[in-house]
Amino acid sequence: MRAVRLFQGYLWHPKEAPLDPRALLPGELLGARLLLGEVPPPTPFFADGTPTHTQRFYQLTLLLLTEEPPEALKPLAEAVAEALQVRLEALPQGVGWLLLEDLRPL
Repeated sequence: MRAVRLFQGYLWHPKEAPLDPRALLPGELLGARLLLGEVPPPTPFFADGTPTHTQRFYQLTLLLLTEEPPEALKPLAEAVAEALQVRLEALPQGVGWLLLEDLRPL
């Protein structure tokens, strides 16, 4: 059994918003664990030039404990991405996210 990272990315929201993403997102999706931890902004500015210091950032990781090789997890990763997308789109206005498929063992 080993841990395979399905997705890695960030979630952010304005610092003044009283928001706890851990309370709004499930700890598990289709057997994949959702890990969420606050981190400093990964860059000083967003692509549009907006300073990131006005936001609270969280690193978001979806991982799966499995005996399957990472390349065999592509269909599951797609299903998890679809289920997570629904949850992310339901978050309050002002919350942003960026997720990238990873499919690497930890």
